[in-house]
This record gives sequence, C-alpha cells and structure tokens, in this order.
Amino acid sequence: MTTITRILILMLIAVVSPIGAQDFQGIATYKTHRDFDIKMDSTKMNDAMQKQMMEMMKKQFQKTYLLTFDRSSSVYKQEIELSKPQVGGGFQVSFGSSGSDVFYKNVKHKTYVDQKETMGKKFLIKDSIAPIQWQLQSDTKHIGEYICFKATYTKQVPKVNLNFNSKPNIGDENEEEKEPEMEERIITAWYTPQIPVSNGPAKYQGLPGLILEIHDGKLTVICSKIVINPEEKVGIEVPTKGKEVSQTEYDDIMENKTKEMMERYAPSRGSKDGAIQISIGG
Repeated sequence: MTTITRILILMLIAVVSPIGAQDFQGIATYKTHRDFDIKMDSTKMNDAMQKQMMEMMKKQFQKTYLLTFDRSSSVYKQEIELSKPQVGGGFQVSFGSSGSDVFYKNVKHKTYVDQKETMGKKFLIKDSIAPIQWQLQSDTKHIGEYICFKATYTKQVPKVNLNFNSKPNIGDENEEEKEPEMEERIITAWYTPQIPVSNGPAKYQGLPGLILEIHDGKLTVICSKIVINPEEKVGIEVPTKGKEVSQTEYDDIMENKTKEMMERYAPSRGSKDGAIQISIGG
C-alpha cells in the first residue's frame, strides 16, 4: 500500500467516523498481561513452588485500566479491584506501582503528569512527551467494531536477566559499575482512525487515531471496551499530589532505592529462611 493510498484511506475513515462533533469524550478499557521467563534455584524451590510463584507474578500484571480522553488530553489509571487473600506458601510478591497511580497526558501541549506512589512515597512526575518515531505499516485488522492499522517503532532497552540462581556481588567497592547491556526491541501498535485522537494507553501516543492494542516486549495491552460520549461526563483533571520531580530525577531515585534494597535483603550465608520476597518496580 502506497503512502498516498494510506492517506486517502485514513481521510475517508475519519470522514465517515461516527465522531463528528468538535467536542467529545470517550472511555476506553484496557487489559494488560505480561509473560515471564525466570530461572530459579531448583535446590531451594521445587517445581510446585516455582509454578505457584509464576502464577502469582502473572496475576499481578493482569490488570484493567481506564483511559478517559478527549481530543487533547487524557487520564489513564487502574480500575481498582479488591485484592484476594493469598493462601498457603511462603511467598510475598509485591510491585512498585500502586492502584492509586494516575497518568495525565496532554497531547496538544506535549506534556504529561505522572502521579505515582512507590515504596510508600508519593511522587508527581512532570515532563515533556518524547516523540515516537512510528513507522506506519499496511497491515489492517478489526478490533471489535473498529478497523485498525499497524504501526511499529524500534527502541533500545536494557537487557534484563532475572536469574535467581546467581548471587550478586554486593559491597565490593573496587568493582566498577558496568553499563547495562542494551538490546533492540520492536514495539507494535494497532490504532483506529475512526477515533481521531493522537492518544493511547500509558505513554503510547502519536498516531493518527486511538491506539487499541500494544505489544511491547513481554507486555501486551489490549482494549476490550470503548464508550464514546458517555451519558455522565468524567472530568479529566491534572493530578496534584506528591513530590514534584522530573522523569530523570524520579528514575535516579528509584535506581538508588533499588540498590539499597538489594543490599539490605541480600541473603546471608547460612540463612535458612524459606520465605521468598520479590519486588519489581515500575
């Protein structure tokens, strides 16, 4: 499909889109899940325990989010669910993000405000939206009643190796910190020009239509429901609670806190404590 043909199709879809009013609002529901590939010490954890931990970690990332949006701004936050009590086992699995987190984005002014509660502290991250170099593809598919187009972009990300068999070398002052090994990742998005807003879940945006599906490494985000112009309007408000920092400042704080926790909870020699606690931030 040529670029000119693509533009004509996008214009045609926008014209026949049911969203004709200048002012409108929508609420999109997204489901997320993440795949895992974690190696654990078989001498400390049998197959049944490993399976149980993997299922618990998988459920932690099976979440539902609501994106409330208009033509220029949006609020993305988790739909709160009552947590179920953990039965049996010695596991405690916790993650850095909180159900009270709110991500506000203004695609017109290219800014965002990310209200996060991490490790018991509230932060208000204010920064500019980084442009995404999307490559528009010719592939199409339907998601619900909407025709969607494919777009991709490539980014460099730190290579993560969650190997619990290895023991970290902590406390060696002579050991220089090594730069993280990087790898190339292709992010795939499916967007619909039938909802002509340059927005999407979390920090994904910048396409000629609402993003309904994202594949980013082992993370998958899929839209399961859309309501255009709900009867009761929902306010899109900028979050205000927390210590104000930039994204770089927040990343530095989290990196230092993670190092502190690794040193504090590093297993001591001869330890017989069978309980396992894993904390994954972000």
